[in-house]
This record gives sequence, C-alpha cells and structure tokens, in this order.
Amino acid sequence: MTKHSLLRSSTVMAAGTVVSRITGLIRGLLLVAVLGTTILGDTFNVANTMPNIIYNLIIGGALTAVFVPQIVRATKDSDGGNAFISRLVTATTVLLAGLVVVTTIGSPFLVRIFATEYVGRPEFDLTVSFMRYCLPQILFMGLYALLSQVANAKNKFGPMMWAPVLNNLIAILIFAWFLRSSHDLSVGTITQSQVAWLGLGTTAGFVAQALILIPVIRQTGVKITARFDWRDPSMRKSVHLASWTLAFAAISQISYLITVNLSTRAAVHALGEGITTGVGFSPYSNALLIWMLPHSVITISIVTALLPALAGFVHDKRPDLVHDQLVKTIRLVGIITVPASVAFFLFGPIMTRALFLGIPEGDAQYIGRVLAALGLGLAPMSVNLIALRGLNAFENVKLQVISNLIMNIFGSILCVVAALTLEAKWVTVGLAAALSASYYLGSFITLRALRRFEINIRVREIAGLYGKLLGASLLVGFPLHISQRHLPGGNIAHLIEVLVLSGLGYLALARLMRISEVTKLFAVLTSRMK
Repeated sequence: MTKHSLLRSSTVMAAGTVVSRITGLIRGLLLVAVLGTTILGDTFNVANTMPNIIYNLIIGGALTAVFVPQIVRATKDSDGGNAFISRLVTATTVLLAGLVVVTTIGSPFLVRIFATEYVGRPEFDLTVSFMRYCLPQILFMGLYALLSQVANAKNKFGPMMWAPVLNNLIAILIFAWFLRSSHDLSVGTITQSQVAWLGLGTTAGFVAQALILIPVIRQTGVKITARFDWRDPSMRKSVHLASWTLAFAAISQISYLITVNLSTRAAVHALGEGITTGVGFSPYSNALLIWMLPHSVITISIVTALLPALAGFVHDKRPDLVHDQLVKTIRLVGIITVPASVAFFLFGPIMTRALFLGIPEGDAQYIGRVLAALGLGLAPMSVNLIALRGLNAFENVKLQVISNLIMNIFGSILCVVAALTLEAKWVTVGLAAALSASYYLGSFITLRALRRFEINIRVREIAGLYGKLLGASLLVGFPLHISQRHLPGGNIAHLIEVLVLSGLGYLALARLMRISEVTKLFAVLTSRMK
C-alpha cells in the first residue's frame, strides 16, 4: 500500500471514527447525567464493561488482528475465501452464543471477582441485574468485529467505522428519554424496569451495529453460509494463533480486573469517609472515553488500513518495506497524539468541566484529574499498538504475549502501590498514572521484539520528531495553562479558547520548526487526497 492510499483509506475511517467518537462522547455524557459518577454509575459501568472484558479475553484480539492475514490469504483462494470465512463465522457465532449463556448464569460470580467490595451490599444485586441485560453484547461485538475484518480484506474500510455511529445514536435516544422521565436516581430508588431499559437499550445498539454490516459483506461478493467442518487445516492454524492471542488478552484483562477492583474499592472507602465527590471506576471509565478519542480517530484508523498492507509485505519477504511503513505510521500518529497528550495533561479539568454538564463541578474536576494522568501515556500507547501490528503481520503472537505480560505486570504493581499508599480520593488518579507508565515500558519492549524479524526501528527515527512536537506543544500550552484563570467566559468558553489558541499556536510553531508532517496530515484530514 502506498503512502497516499494508506492516508486515503485512513481518512475515510477517520471521518467515521470522528463522528463515532463524538456521538460516543455524547452518549457517555448523557449516561453520566442519568447515573452520575458515584456508586450508582459504578454499578452500571462495571456491568456494561463486562461484555468487553469477556469478549476480549476469549476471542476479541484474534478477530481484530490474528485472523486478518488469514482472511487476506483466503480471499485469494479459488472460491474467494467463502469456505474459510463461512467456517470462521459459524465457529465464532457458536462459541460466543455459548459464552453469553454461561456468563449470564454466572453473573453473580463475575461481580464477586470484579467488585469484591459490593458483596453483601445493595450494589451487588443491582450490578448483577445490569450485567445480565448487557452480556448478550458479547455475541454482537464478535459478529461486528469479524464482519469488519472481512470487509477490510476486501478494501472496504469505511463501513466498520460508521456502524458504531448507529450504536451510539440508539443509546443516545434511550438515555435522553431516560433523562427526561427519571430524576434523582440512586442505588436504593432505581427500579427493575429502569434497569431493564438501560441494559437492553445499550445492548440494542450493538445488535444494530453488527447487523448493518451484512449488506456490506454481500456487496463484496463473499457468500457466508453455516459450515461446521472445522477440522480444515486453515482453521487449525487460526485456532493455534488465536490460542496465543487468548493468553495476550487474559494478561490484559487480569490487569484490568485489578484496576476495576481497586477503583470500586476506593469508591466504597471514600463513601465511608464521607467523600461525596465521584471517586471510583466511573471517573476512570469516563476519562478513558475522552482519552481514547485521538487514539481512535488517528491511530486505529491508520493501523486498520495498515495491517493488510504489512501482511502483503511480509508475504513478499520485504522486511525493509515493513520497517519503512511502521516508521512512517509512528511519525504520522505522533503529530496528533503528542500534542493531545500535552493538552490532556494541561487542560484535563477544563475539558471535563465543560463537557460533563449536569453533574457537580467537583465530580467533573475529578474526572479531569484522571484524564490528565492518562494523558501522559497517550503517545506511547499508540506506538505500542503500531509495533504490535508489525508483529501481527508476521503472525507472531508469542512475542506480543511476552511484551504484554511484562507491561501489565509492571502496571499492576504500580496500581497496587497506588492503592496502598494514596488516600482513597486519589486512588483512581493513581491508577490512571500507572496505566500511562506501563505503556512506556510496553512500547520499548515491543519495538525491540520486532528486531527478531529484521525490523530495527532506531530511537532516532522517532525521538527527533516527537521531541519537536513535544516542545511545540509545551511552548504553546504551558503559558495558556498558567493564564487559564484569567480567560474570559465560563467553562465552555474556556475550553474553546484554550483549544483554538493552542491548536493555532501548535500549527504555527510546527511551520516555523519545519515539521512538514504536521501540515501534510492536516491537509489529509480536511480534504480527501486524490
């Protein structure tokens, strides 16, 4: 894939991702307005996070990465890949449907693991109820991911980025209606009918997100039928690779389990100490929602278009092209992730006070502090993902598992240290900082792992540009940070002012410093390249 075609495909996806993330942010803001950021919000967020955890633990990583090279090769078969793709879709559907049944029955056990402090409290039964309505999402997440990868293999990148918009719009309608009809909800006052509306309404969005891709697959010419001949050699290879991905995901989810458990524990302890400001998992998950925006718009869009190209280079035995493409991608995403990281760190509280309307300012301010801590890890997170996709192209998941294991052990240790040493009200901020720190180690290890395949990405190929980007961002952002209290207007005006001033200043400094990648990327994102 040429640089222009990569950027062109990425632009299509970035446009869909921008709309998806904006509607997702609106969805999240409405949910916070309905449930708040304290214990009630935690019960829903823990329950609604569980489908993601289980899905990623069992098969998510395989569907989004490992199976892509398999599907790309299968499309070159005489039948266009119909047989292999049909087997994969059938096996995935059966596995995930069975998983939904098992986890729904075992919901109380899952809550005991992920929210230990809820046992014996009213929050326990409420979380179990929410979870049982949300767990069917597992099946539709899997179908969406698999159908998206089939579309990607046929060079149809846009639909997978636009389908989540429908998901978000359905949830927005549900939450908006809920906000108008229900007030002053708490753990003790929310009814089972309201729990069902929130849970099923959220799940309905995932159903629509998956089913809307079926016409897209038909347009590609791929014909999917039910096939149970799973002993095919290609399926055996896929299962073998997926088994390593399972280990990769298990490591990540154990680390996430620690984060959820420690954050919900901190919320219960803070409540016992009379702290009413939202402390716990809800501030963490809402800060993640904003933190992931630049990563999703830029990094994931580019990487999704990148992986099929990398797989082709590996097939042609051209490690030099793999190296060049990875370096170009890392430099490209840094143009957005580095200044975004600085913006989150310096202006996190300004952003959350403006965005999270309808909740106490102290709660919004706290989410901003969590966002500032997460902001420190935005750039290395993207570098790590790009390096991992390089390993995916070589179909080597073992090295990914090793890298992920070391990164998550380091991050988990930092999380435990934060929980043991910080006051309850600061634990969630400490957990965010621990995640950020872990990505620095993870990106370093993953880049080193690529050397096994003659992909030697040197620090100087990245550090020079990233240093310039960091310098430009701080030169503009730090004076605004110091003077933010003197800016005219309210919270929303402050946010607009700092974003506009820092953005224009960043572009101007980048031009003076002759960082050509900045102006090129800006042009790509504002008009499709021909």
